[in-house]
Amino acid sequence: MVINQNKEFKYGYNSITELEGKRSDMKMDMGIIRVNKDYVYENAEPKERAILLIKGHVMFQWDGKKEIVKRDSCFNENPICLHIPKDTKVVIIGLAESELCYEAVYNDNVFDSKLYNKEDCVSDVFGKDTLNDTSIRTVRTIIDDDIAPYSNLVMGEVVNHPGKWSSYPPHYHIQPEVYHYRFLPDTGFGFSLIGDKASKVKNRSTSCITSNVVHPQCSAPGYAMYYVWMIPHIEEKRWLKDRTFETQHQWLLNKNAKVWSQK
Repeated sequence: MVINQNKEFKYGYNSITELEGKRSDMKMDMGIIRVNKDYVYENAEPKERAILLIKGHVMFQWDGKKEIVKRDSCFNENPICLHIPKDTKVVIIGLAESELCYEAVYNDNVFDSKLYNKEDCVSDVFGKDTLNDTSIRTVRTIIDDDIAPYSNLVMGEVVNHPGKWSSYPPHYHIQPEVYHYRFLPDTGFGFSLIGDKASKVKNRSTSCITSNVVHPQCSAPGYAMYYVWMIPHIEEKRWLKDRTFETQHQWLLNKNAKVWSQK
């Protein structure tokens, strides 16, 4: 299912999925926090939370600490993300127009809060020099089981290069997943294929991907497509980078796979 946000988010918290409520099958609270200069947002949920700065300039306050962070472009700069355990109060003070992505799940583990700065992110380029570079994309991992084994959530980013594919070859996993999109320029669009249904995605769209459903993505030529990807570790299985590729497309995993090209 694709949720299209056809207008700007309101200031404060904008809920998109809920652990108990709408799209509870995603098994996470997910939404967008919007602030502007001097706007103050406070949160003290009894849940583990990751709050990612998509773009803007804010001050985070938590655990008696405070830090000013700034990100001008989610396309060109690595992420900044605050990761906090249940019941920890966080205050976000806007220093300019800003938007942040929020993911929350239940987790009884008590761990030290951590602010992941740009230099802490694991960033890779996938799909280079294979399939005629048709699935080249930049993948940034912020929180996963390798980085934070005490966490019950996963968060990262993809920059889908213009006219290319990502989440490719088509794969699935038992855990649900949420994608939240931005485009450059912001008039851009792409397509989210969930199972056999292709839906157009635009700036501020969100895809809700249910368990065991394939979910390849593509962007229109000329438009870079960015999305935050969020996965909850679930009771049945933690997400350990495990992906099951559709049998008929597994040959695409061969680095030397021969594909047609015009000569």
